[in-house]
Amino acid sequence: MDINYELYKVFYYVAATLSFSEASKKLYISQSAVSQSIKALEIKLSQTLFIRSTKKVRLTAEGEILLRHIEPAINLIQRGEARLLDSASTGGQIRIGASDTICRYFLVPYIERFHQAFPNVHIKVVNATSIQCVELLKSGQTDFIVVNHPNAYLNHLWSIRSIKQFQDVFIANNSFAHLKNKRLSLAELSEYPLLMLDKRSTTSEFLHSIFQQHALELVPEAELSSNDLLIDLARIGLGIAFVPDYCLPDQSESLFKVETKETLPPRELAVVYNDKLPVSPAVDEFLHYFEPLQNS
Repeated sequence: MDINYELYKVFYYVAATLSFSEASKKLYISQSAVSQSIKALEIKLSQTLFIRSTKKVRLTAEGEILLRHIEPAINLIQRGEARLLDSASTGGQIRIGASDTICRYFLVPYIERFHQAFPNVHIKVVNATSIQCVELLKSGQTDFIVVNHPNAYLNHLWSIRSIKQFQDVFIANNSFAHLKNKRLSLAELSEYPLLMLDKRSTTSEFLHSIFQQHALELVPEAELSSNDLLIDLARIGLGIAFVPDYCLPDQSESLFKVETKETLPPRELAVVYNDKLPVSPAVDEFLHYFEPLQNS
């Protein structure tokens, strides 16, 4: 059934005030227009919504049912309009903490979408490792952070919302072509030069813990601060790099995944913020862009 939103809006104000004249004042339309709108809605619904008398108006049982559904919808629309108008008119600032990799390969589309919708809002992105981002949030230097999870440094009192699952992979170039179509144990893999992020990262802690679980010592060939550099070094054959799958080139003839016998557990990206502190309408709007994982 196609019914104009304005008819429901008029119905809501009449139902809320139980007065055609009061509704006309709030809507800035004539009382006659209010009456005609209610009549049109009743015809479309084939229901009587109000019992009218010379002194007062009251809802019918059908009108009360409709109000219970219309009222929350009207309130949601009004809150959404207020939030958008406030963000657009006052501008403000959003401070985001994220690593270079997360920012480049995950956050950029969200930042672009938000900037197009709210060009007056200043967006400040602070690049740091997932461990360092926790400190930024703790000290109030960011409104929220997007980090790898699990992360032992996160405070359980914060709101932690998982928003993307990913898999870490080992990659190599054709210098290691003999490893294609093979599955290596972690023990076998440790005999090759491994390239990974430095020890001040959750990724390094994650891989070290997996090797420890298998009673293996992890001694990397190189430890760097950038996944992009790891991919570049793997591309020239310096070693086998350990990187998140979401930052791999879409098509690369020079790189392939080195499969392992042991199944590595997946990890997640999580948005983290202090829900005990008030946030600006702009920050609140940005946080709504992130959809939580269905299984989180």
